[in-house]
Amino acid sequence: MQRLGYSRTNIGAEITTEPRINDRIRTPQIRLINYTGEQVGVVDIEAALAMADEIGLDLVEIAPEANPPVCKIMDFGKYKYQEAQKAREARQNQTHIVVKEVRMTPKIENHDYETKRSAVEKFLKGGDKVKITMKFRGREQTRPELGFKLLQRLAEDVKEIAFVEFAPKQEGRQMTMVLGPTKKKTEAVAEQKAARAAKVKAAEEEAAAQ
Repeated sequence: MQRLGYSRTNIGAEITTEPRINDRIRTPQIRLINYTGEQVGVVDIEAALAMADEIGLDLVEIAPEANPPVCKIMDFGKYKYQEAQKAREARQNQTHIVVKEVRMTPKIENHDYETKRSAVEKFLKGGDKVKITMKFRGREQTRPELGFKLLQRLAEDVKEIAFVEFAPKQEGRQMTMVLGPTKKKTEAVAEQKAARAAKVKAAEEEAAAQ
């Protein structure tokens, strides 16, 4: 088998994350791990390369900063493929926390407040943060305590599913507060999926019973 010849750098000295393998490993001695994961110990580089070549695998430097460097006998092509798969899965499993915004006024009517509160609860249950922006108009700017009390009321109303991440703070004609969900985004998404699945199943069972 012809050994691969990847290096840590390419043309133009652009640094890559790929390890040195096979003939690119320059140190005279290495600490070797064989293809089964067994510690072989410190050996000459020529002997390690011969062992890898004998079974048709690559010698890969996995800990270049060690003294001597640690190398392992493996199928480097397969290793790269598995690492790429892991990276793709990690990206797919990432969840992005979104900051939603809900706007209110200090003298909001009660039914409008309930509508806004429901929207805040929906976002929080979905695992997102919520920024509440209180707008002061005209002479309302002279009564910041009205906005503060309303934000406190909202925080109290949703305390079972949220915590105050940033307390009310006034900046010019507006006051803001940020609420964070008590549940992680992944948990919230999983619960929403389970609830949707249960609703679909219930509908199917009801239709079958008719």
